[in-house]
Formats: sequence, structure tokens, C-alpha cells
Amino acid sequence: MLLKIGNMRGLDLQLFDFDYDLTWAAMLFDDQGRVLGRFGGRDAETPGKYHSLPALRYSLEQAWQRFERSAALPAVAAPNKKIEDYAGAQRFTAKACFHCHNVAEFRREEKQAAGTWRKDEVWVFPDSATLGFTLELDQGNKLREVHADSAAAKTGLKSGDALISIHGYATASIADVQYALHQAPATGTIEVRWQRGGKEMRGEIVLPENWRHTDLSWRWSLKSMKPLPQVQGDDLTAEEKQSLGLTPRQLAFRQGAFVPQAAAQAGIRIGDLIVGVDGKSPEMSARQFEMYMRLHYQVGDTVNYDILRGKERIKIAVKLPG
Repeated sequence: MLLKIGNMRGLDLQLFDFDYDLTWAAMLFDDQGRVLGRFGGRDAETPGKYHSLPALRYSLEQAWQRFERSAALPAVAAPNKKIEDYAGAQRFTAKACFHCHNVAEFRREEKQAAGTWRKDEVWVFPDSATLGFTLELDQGNKLREVHADSAAAKTGLKSGDALISIHGYATASIADVQYALHQAPATGTIEVRWQRGGKEMRGEIVLPENWRHTDLSWRWSLKSMKPLPQVQGDDLTAEEKQSLGLTPRQLAFRQGAFVPQAAAQAGIRIGDLIVGVDGKSPEMSARQFEMYMRLHYQVGDTVNYDILRGKERIKIAVKLPG
């Protein structure tokens, strides 16, 4: 049976456990409601990068084999809740449609209210590239490339290997791999099993420092995370940056038509070029800069934005409101 779900209302979130920031995801169940696999996933730039019909077929075939072996994926201990059970849901009308990202938002808000939320919890469903390997699009458990001197390479993994499991989770798709890495600890080691030339092999990946850190700028559930940077706009083109003597990857965006109150009162205007903060000129896009500010500053902090206005370069101090 194929079931399409476009509203999270009423769902058992202990069962429907996946990356809630994805634009599309598939879960494969047996007739007892046990998870046989996942399909989907994405990187920071392209929502549908990991979607292909051959990959879906392969994932379904592997799920069917698990079903025949009665080998469901391990269940994860999670709050047995529905989205309506969270306090954040009360801001919505009784018939409102809940989007997937609302689950992540409401969970964060609940922890923040209880004083148990930690900022490092934003690092979820990391891409395998953080451990040094990438996967084939049409067979999501086959290693396409293993980077030299990476954690994966030091474990013995090589291009062409087929992953059997990571951290105890069977893998047949990129979504399976990302889910397994999501369950892995921040430090220590994780077991990995793979197949090479018909032979099963096993090793342990030593997790590098900050290995979970990936580009979070695309995650919609973090758009409401405070502090809000108070500046936003479109990136300058490479040609525009060159004309201003800026490097191609340097932060440089044009303040849009809406200037938040705190920024407007500080003196920031429509069309100002934001090229740095607190004396730093980071290499990132405007979208990445928004996330950078949320991760590195707190509500109430005063930041000094570096502004280009015509031929004038100025600094404007803005206090980040709650």
C-alpha cells in the first residue's frame, strides 16, 4: 500500500521519525508497522539531489529482502507524542496543517522552555562527507569516493565498497546512511560493516572533532531560532564583488527592501552592502551568514556590521533583539 502524507497532524512521531526539514521523504514499513528503510535525504544546496528512480528501486528491493528475513531496523527511543501534544501547536488553529519542520521547531521550543536545550542539538542528519566519503546516486550504500586521510579512509573503506550497516543500522539508501549518522554520538567510535568482492568486512570509524557540523543554512526549522541577524538580502554577483575589490567567496549581500526595526533604528538602509561583522569578513553566502549569526551570537548581543554605502565604508552597531 502506498500512502502519501502531507500533514503531520495525528501522526505517531515515535514511528514517523525522519529528517523533518526535508521537502520530501519516504519511509518503508512492513505490515506490523516496523521500519524497513528510508529514502530521500539531501545536501545543503539541492533538495532533490539524492532522488532517482534507480535508487528508489534499489531501496525498495533491499527493504523487501529485510521483510522476508523479518529484519526491521532498530527502533529509537523517542517521546511517544503527536505534534498536537506540543505547546507550540497551540499557536495554530484547530484545523491548521502542520508542516514537517514544525515538529523540529516545537521540540526545540519545549526544551528551551524547560532549560534543557543545547545549541549543539542543531547538528542533525549529517552528510557522510563529514566522515570523508560520498555515495553513488543510484545505489545509496555504494561508496563513490573516499577522501584520502579521512576518518573513513583510516577505517579501511574504499571506493566501490557497499555499506552493510553503520552504527548498527542497515543501509540501502543515502537516507539510511544519514539516519544512522544522526543516531551516532558526537565523539567516540561507530561500527561500520561493508562488502568488498563478496567478502564482508568490519571496522570502526573514529569520529573526528565536530564531525557532525555541516551547512545548516537550508534548514527551515532553524529560521525561527534566535537571535535574528536583523539584516538580510541577496548575494552580490562575482562581477559585482570584483568591482568592489572583494574576493569571490567573501560575504557581500545587499540589504533588501524590508529593514527590521532594530537595524533601521541603528541606521542600516535599504541597499546597504553588508560585507562583514565585528571586523571579520567570512567566506559565506547571505543565507549561510544568517545561520552563522544564530550560532555565534545571543539575544542582547551588540554586533558591528561592516557596511559599504556608495564609496563610504562604515560600521553600524546593532543590538540583536529577542
